[in-house]
Amino acid sequence: MFGMGMPEIILILAIALIVLGPKKLPEIAKSLGRGIAEFRKATQEFKENLQVDNELKEARDTIREVKEDLEETVRKSMTETSADQKTGAVSEDEIEHTVEKDVTGGSEDSIEDRPRQETGSKEPAKDA
Repeated sequence: MFGMGMPEIILILAIALIVLGPKKLPEIAKSLGRGIAEFRKATQEFKENLQVDNELKEARDTIREVKEDLEETVRKSMTETSADQKTGAVSEDEIEHTVEKDVTGGSEDSIEDRPRQETGSKEPAKDA
């Protein structure tokens, strides 16, 4: 304890007994014991508060990382969506062309260019 051995402690107690007297020494020892106990309690609470603060900081950092990941995911999703919309316009044209082919019977000729026999008219086809 603080580099003091048993002889030093006995010497201090002997001096305290002489200075304070035998009646006040037990009261002072009790007060000193209570003070040390309160000091230890306060130290322990301080350590716990530091630990809670560290845990809160870790939680805050984790939340910040999750937020950044979500923002990055949203940005990527928005970029992919806009790229899909650009390619979607081309796909709609292709779909219209495909539907037109299906309606006209698979020929690439438009309805106006086809002979009337194929369109369901009973008139004979005119050769151009």
